[in-house]
Amino acid sequence: MPLRVTHYEKGYIYTASELTMLAKKVGRLSRYCSRMLDESSLMKVETVSRDTKKQRDSVKVMITITLPHKTIRAESRKSKALAAIDRCCEKLESQLKKYKEKHSTEKKRISKTARRRKSS
Repeated sequence: MPLRVTHYEKGYIYTASELTMLAKKVGRLSRYCSRMLDESSLMKVETVSRDTKKQRDSVKVMITITLPHKTIRAESRKSKALAAIDRCCEKLESQLKKYKEKHSTEKKRISKTARRRKSS
């Protein structure tokens, strides 16, 4: 099943090439956790452009990933949207690795206790 990604733009419009780059960069996150491909998982990318005193903070990108039993979120402000997406992806990588470790060990723990009960 493909990764479900929705994107919202407020004050910013992606070009066609930027949308393909966005899909590539965000799609790479699925290699860290196979549960992102489940039906119940959803990824939401929000991009907001606004006038600020600092030019480097003009674009804000928020990525929210809804997984079974957890919602993971990252936010970044940069001058360009793709740079902010890169930074968000870096932040999400470590969070997804922790999620995968936690939930894969739970399965192992459950299967070990189930084996012990069967042998008793």
